[in-house]
Amino acid sequence: MAVGESYKEYVVDQLGKLGFVTVKKMFGGAGIYYDGLIFGLLANDVLYFKVDDSNKSDYERAGMKPFQPFDDKPMVMPYYEVPVDILENRELLAEWARKALFVSRNNYSKPKKQKKFVSR
Repeated sequence: MAVGESYKEYVVDQLGKLGFVTVKKMFGGAGIYYDGLIFGLLANDVLYFKVDDSNKSDYERAGMKPFQPFDDKPMVMPYYEVPVDILENRELLAEWARKALFVSRNNYSKPKKQKKFVSR
């Protein structure tokens, strides 16, 4: 799931209309964050955005597939490949990214604090 440095830079540049995004390496790929919230993934030089029922049909209509982290396992994650024509259009890419951010915000749950056990 390697991510080429030039591809990563291209994606960040294309996302310029959205604002300042950060990319953090994770599990051989990378996560794309805006304001500390993950909304996209980079894996094998492919961009994926987070989806739910509000935006999944956009990706399915374009014939895109969900992110599968393992070739040998049927597991999929709630991220879909961004169509190349969208990636190449900064305005449309920002629109699709905003929808992915909306999904992330709506599905965000703060990590639960572990209860401290007091021994008596």
